[in-house]
Formats: sequence, structure tokens, C-alpha cells
Amino acid sequence: MWSPEELEARINQTVEWLRERVQEAHAQGLVIGVSGGVDSAVVAGLSKRAFPDNSVGVVLPAGSNSVDREDALLTTTTLSLPTMEVDLTHAHQDILASVKAALSVQGYTFEEKLSQGNLKARLRMAALYTVANALNYLVVGTDNAPESYTGYFTKYGDGGVDILPLASLTKAEVRAWAAQLGLPDKIVNRVPTAGLWEGQTDEQEMGVTYELIDRYLLGKEVPEAIQTKIEDMHHRSEHKRQVPPALALPKLTEL
Repeated sequence: MWSPEELEARINQTVEWLRERVQEAHAQGLVIGVSGGVDSAVVAGLSKRAFPDNSVGVVLPAGSNSVDREDALLTTTTLSLPTMEVDLTHAHQDILASVKAALSVQGYTFEEKLSQGNLKARLRMAALYTVANALNYLVVGTDNAPESYTGYFTKYGDGGVDILPLASLTKAEVRAWAAQLGLPDKIVNRVPTAGLWEGQTDEQEMGVTYELIDRYLLGKEVPEAIQTKIEDMHHRSEHKRQVPPALALPKLTEL
């Protein structure tokens, strides 16, 4: 594994990278959606180091499990990170009910679990950018290397961010960074979940463990079926990592 010196050097390099990105954007600081999970906790810790007086964590419950909120506040308290809470529960319920009613009138069926989960992620994105606009901050994303590669994020939801400091880190590295940043064991070893519905876990939804994706991304041997699954997820999610395609029609000659 990594020595504390190696971890600290990598963390400091990332902190400097965050400062450079903010300066390039002529922004003033960083805003982070803190979910209670280890990825957002690490991003919160990095942001606090980069901008001790100009970073803010936003807790965004949307009919969420109370444990998520408790763990998010544990993270921000541990880091002494300024925190605000924006409750999206009513907005989520209102939009969902309106869409369901409109679809019903047209005779369409509605797959509620995934749709409401993606709506949560997109409402959180909108709330974070509203805070960022008010403060002239950048929105920092929390996707790690396995999530980025497999497309395990909501398009224009948690994938809608300005910068991604963890995109090259395996899940194991993220946990090591969390420990190095002094985060509680409860957060470091928390079962990964996007909090999109009750009982949801990342690994159950993906059908593959982070450990196996880490191994694959590091070029280590994994079962052929796992390799095929990971590559299928990567190819099917390619559109999430690209700018939307634009049709380029030939210009008309002016009359």
C-alpha cells in the first residue's frame, strides 16, 4: 500500500491543481455536495485545504435516509467545513407527481425507481450550481476512476460539475486519502451508495464490486465475465463522457 508520505504528496498535488483551476476560471472558491459517502468526504477535505476560507459543503436531502444526512454532517464537522443544507424533498415530490400525472394522461407507463433517482441527482446539481453562481465558486465533482470509466453517474446530475479531482483514483485510493485526511472510520469504510432510493448500494446496482473494477483498471487479472461487463458498461455510457453531438449542416448561400 501507500506510505503516508506518498499519500500526502498526491493530496498536496491535487490541492494545488484545485487552486489553479479556480484561478483559471476567475472564481473565488469551491462548492461540494456532501452526501455522507467517502468520495464526497475526500473532495470536501481537499477543497477545505485548497480554500480554507472559500469552500462550502452543501447537504442536499431529498426524501433521503437520515443516516446520509448524519454522515454528511459528521464529515463537514470533522473538517470544520462551512455547511448549508438545502432540502429538496418537496421539489422532488412535486416534479415527480407532475410528470407521472402528465404521462398517465397520455397512457404512458412510468418506471419510477430509476427515474426518481435520476431526478434527485439532477435537482442536486441544479441546487449546487445555484449556490455556486451566488458565490462565484466552482462545483467540484466526486466521481472516482471506476465511476468515470463505467459511467456510474447520472448524466447532468452528479456528472454535471466543473472539475473532477478524483477521476484518476481507484476506490481503494479514495479510502486511503480519506484516512490520510483524518476522516472518521465510519466515513472511510462506509458502504458506497448514491442515496437514490432506500437500500440502494452502488455495487448491487452495478453488479460488480469496486475492488474488481479497481483491479481491471490497474491492468490486473479479473475473470473474463467481469472484464466483459466492465467494458460493456464503458461503451454503453460513452455518451455521458462526451459533449452532445451537434449536426453540422452546410451553410446556405445568402440570397
